[in-house]
Amino acid sequence: MLKKKPRLSFWQIFNMNVGFLGIQFSFGLQQTAVNPIFSFLGALPEDLPLLNLAGPVTGLIVQPIIGAISDKTWSPRWGRRKPFFLIGALIGSLCLFAFPYSPTLWFAVGLLWILDVGNNMAMEPYRAFVGDKLPTKQLSFGYQMQSLFVGAGIVLANASIFLFQDWFGGQEVVDETVKSIPNWLYYSFFIGAILSVITILWSVLKTPEIPPQAEELEEIKKHKALPFSQRVQTPFIEIWEAIKDMPKFMWKLAGVYLFQWYALFIYWQFISPMFEESIGFNKSQALSQAAKMNTTYNISTIVFALALVPLALKWGGKKVYVLSLFLTGIAMLSIPYIKDPMLVLIPMILFGIGWAAMMGIPYTMVSKIVPQERRGVYMGILNMMIVIPMGIQTVTFGPIVKNLLNNSAVNAILFGGVFFLIAGVLAIRLKQPKDYVQENLIDN
Repeated sequence: MLKKKPRLSFWQIFNMNVGFLGIQFSFGLQQTAVNPIFSFLGALPEDLPLLNLAGPVTGLIVQPIIGAISDKTWSPRWGRRKPFFLIGALIGSLCLFAFPYSPTLWFAVGLLWILDVGNNMAMEPYRAFVGDKLPTKQLSFGYQMQSLFVGAGIVLANASIFLFQDWFGGQEVVDETVKSIPNWLYYSFFIGAILSVITILWSVLKTPEIPPQAEELEEIKKHKALPFSQRVQTPFIEIWEAIKDMPKFMWKLAGVYLFQWYALFIYWQFISPMFEESIGFNKSQALSQAAKMNTTYNISTIVFALALVPLALKWGGKKVYVLSLFLTGIAMLSIPYIKDPMLVLIPMILFGIGWAAMMGIPYTMVSKIVPQERRGVYMGILNMMIVIPMGIQTVTFGPIVKNLLNNSAVNAILFGGVFFLIAGVLAIRLKQPKDYVQENLIDN
């Protein structure tokens, strides 16, 4: 017999999402500290896009495969999604401990690949986890709670960077000839390594998963009975079948994501070099200022993440999402023209509102229109729509910066701002999806 999924309390949804704090602390370090580390180890600005290829490639491969595998997984003791984000957190934690000890550029690049495997393994099932647990009317709140923890994790990561630089960096000046990682940067990576495991364990221990329906359980048993060679092929078949059956809404969203995530990757790669150019900071000062920028927009994300829930319910997620993309574009277009280190933080309030919407609303809309038994693979495909634009950016933007943008980080940031405005225009074409009714039902 089927019954409706139970409504969860505020604290149940809070505890369910705590693990996202550690995952996003790790991503915060990637956004702010990894590219400067590459620069400390000798990377040139035009090299940065290609050096960041790990994120798109691992996301493209790992997330949909883990999503498809988790759809076919169930353990009465460990659950369906939780084993994957626990293993991913352990992998990421080990890499974060090792990262600041990188002796050469290519050692650091190799570690980034492994770190991204761990982060993607942890994050993809987490998106499906929320959809598995919550009824339709609580999906928006659940995913915006994730946005809150996205902001909180990145705030802590960036705050640790500029605070440790202030406390332990002294008056050190890092010029173009220095090719070593500052000692004060080690501490942020150590904190991230510990936080990654602790927060995931909190959610794993506090949140039971809903057992699969009888039909799903029967499918899982049939899958386990298959020969090993067929079980290996199954995730790839599931991904291909899901893409063929993908709702039209997701195809249109892919067009929005192409410009949105291309622009975001530009921001993360070039915000620190931009301050060397626009304000004249050295590398250490530019890294600290970039951390302040990222801290500001993620504080804004924390403040506005849950405030967007009633707005999305009143006006529809699409309208809030479209507005968020335009606000983010305006923020990026204004940053290079503000020369004061404090005033340049103001546009990041708009950026943070956009980031809060981007990290929650699309997942809510997609989760409503996909069937429960394929939620994992579709969340993986949604994340493919993130990493494919990032992959395109890594192989195309280096030549664009060098040949069309005069090797200028300022011009790169402006380019990203224009792409956000294009994403906003494309988002206007999205049609609100209808709910998938069966997602609210579980076995009695």
